[in-house]
Formats: sequence, structure tokens, C-alpha cells
Amino acid sequence: MAERKASVARKTKETDIAVAVNLDGTGAYKVSTGVGFLDHMLEQLSRHSLMDLEVQARGDIHIDFHHLTEDTGIAIGQAVAQALGERAGIRRYGDALIPMDEALTRVALDISNRPYLVWKVQFTKPKLGDMDTELFKEWFQAFAQNAGITLHVENLYGENNHHIVETCYKGLARALRHAMSLDARMPHAVPSTKGTL
Repeated sequence: MAERKASVARKTKETDIAVAVNLDGTGAYKVSTGVGFLDHMLEQLSRHSLMDLEVQARGDIHIDFHHLTEDTGIAIGQAVAQALGERAGIRRYGDALIPMDEALTRVALDISNRPYLVWKVQFTKPKLGDMDTELFKEWFQAFAQNAGITLHVENLYGENNHHIVETCYKGLARALRHAMSLDARMPHAVPSTKGTL
């Protein structure tokens, strides 16, 4: 099986981002975006998916964090899509139910090459640290769109906004870990009756 690795560089007038992923890694990460809370979430994504992740990002955060957050989701999604290649041999589907203290979130996904996001997550605060909570949906949308993933994220309950968003990223990570893993019973087949994803 070929190595499932990819690197993506994205440079615009608003951001400059370099991403590298190894889908068959150990969850090692090196993340620097200039946004502390986003770094923390991307580290969770790497550790719990066992995907090695490197992200070096700079952006116009003197304006706000929107462009950097969205473009980081785009670049990581593109890298995951490239590393998956033709998506042969993968399990394709994954789900996770993640508790964190009082919060519980359900994530289900299909590595279908048909991007779609269902986001049923509400926050009671406008910011976590310096980061606008509305930007988390933007990150998940950008990631799903560019990775070619149908992604459903639903916070079932919770009070602490930090816990809620962290369960979303950990849920994505655990669901991806299963869906991206290779199925020993179908190591070379694309998991679709169409023969392609």
C-alpha cells in the first residue's frame, strides 16, 4: 500500500498556510497558527485520529480570525483528500460519541467525496479566549468541503463551551480514525457499488 501522506500550501492575500498529513501516523503534531485555541483543537484532532499533522499558518488576525480559521480548514481538508487518493481499502464510515464532563457530542461521517455538513451545535458565549465561537462551524464546513466528507456534528447536551467544542473536534478525530483505517477484508476495493468515490 502506498504511503498515505500529503502536503498542501495555500497562500492568499489574507493567509499563508503549509500543511502536511500522514494518515497512518501516531498522532504526532506540530501546529502553529497564531491562534491559541485553534492550535489546541488541531492538536486534539491529530492526537485522537492518529493522523500526524503539521500546520504552519500566518494570517490577517489583526482584523479577526475568520480567514485564518477557514483557510486552515480548507488546507487540512485538501491534504486529507490528497492522502486518501482513490479511497480504496478504507472503511469509509465512522462515528463517535464523545463525553467531556457534562458535555456529550455525536459525530458521524462518510468519506464519500460528497461534501456536506450538518452542524447542530450552539454556544452560549460569543468567544472562547480570543476566538469567536461562530468560527468553529466555518472550520468544520471548510474541512468537510475540501476533504470530500459528509459530516454530521451534533452536541447532545452540555454547558461549558470549551467542553462542547472540544468534544466536536475529538469526535471528528475518532470518527476519522475509523473511517480512514484500512479494511483488511477489502484492502484494494473502493467501498462503493459504483466502483468509485
